[in-house]
Amino acid sequence: MTVLCILAAFLCFLYCFIVFRIRSGNRFYLIWALGGLLFLGVAAVFYYDLWARFPMPLRRGIIGVTAVGVILFVVAEGCIFAHYGDKGRPDLDYIIVLGAQMKPAGPSVVLKFRLDAAYEYLMANEDTLCVVSGGQGSNEPCSEAEGMYTYLVGRGIAPERILMEDQSTDTSENIAFSAALIGGTDKDVGIVTNNFHVFRGVMLARHAGFENACGISARSNIFFQPNNLVREFFGIMKDLVCGNLL
Repeated sequence: MTVLCILAAFLCFLYCFIVFRIRSGNRFYLIWALGGLLFLGVAAVFYYDLWARFPMPLRRGIIGVTAVGVILFVVAEGCIFAHYGDKGRPDLDYIIVLGAQMKPAGPSVVLKFRLDAAYEYLMANEDTLCVVSGGQGSNEPCSEAEGMYTYLVGRGIAPERILMEDQSTDTSENIAFSAALIGGTDKDVGIVTNNFHVFRGVMLARHAGFENACGISARSNIFFQPNNLVREFFGIMKDLVCGNLL
């Protein structure tokens, strides 16, 4: 068990370093360094036989917290994968493209995947309108909405089919501000985002009042998927605690 924990720690540190070198756009990769330290701590407990020295209440508490954490993680990931390949319904009134990082050269890879999925849907459903949603971060050359508008128009989508929401800073605001721009929540909408993010996007939309919201899944970079899936778990837990998914 000690060897397995040390190996797990090594893999966590290695993945953290690789994601850091590739630059994922955020610092969540540091969770893997924390995981590596945790596995080293567990390895020390096994190696020095410290577990037997822990008081029984502490041992039970650790086992209980770990079990609850594992159950929550499995349930959350199951919900994520249940919506992993959602393709929406035809002839929706609107699609809402959730923002992601804009770079000086254009949309990030994550955002480009979302825009390509939106483009394909808009080409197949000519009466559907599109809301591009996302404000401007401190490290972005323009608002995400403006960058998305430019990209879609450049690919041939008519400008009059695209509405820009350029004030939101997170997914909840993406949905709420887009609803205000649309003029209410009585429309049929599709939430366009990367596959790992569809479940939360749709649940947030339904919580905001879009009862018939559905997901339109875009690709994601398979290499970053472990990081994305763990990050999304914490996002789901945060929204549950804040009451955004109920």
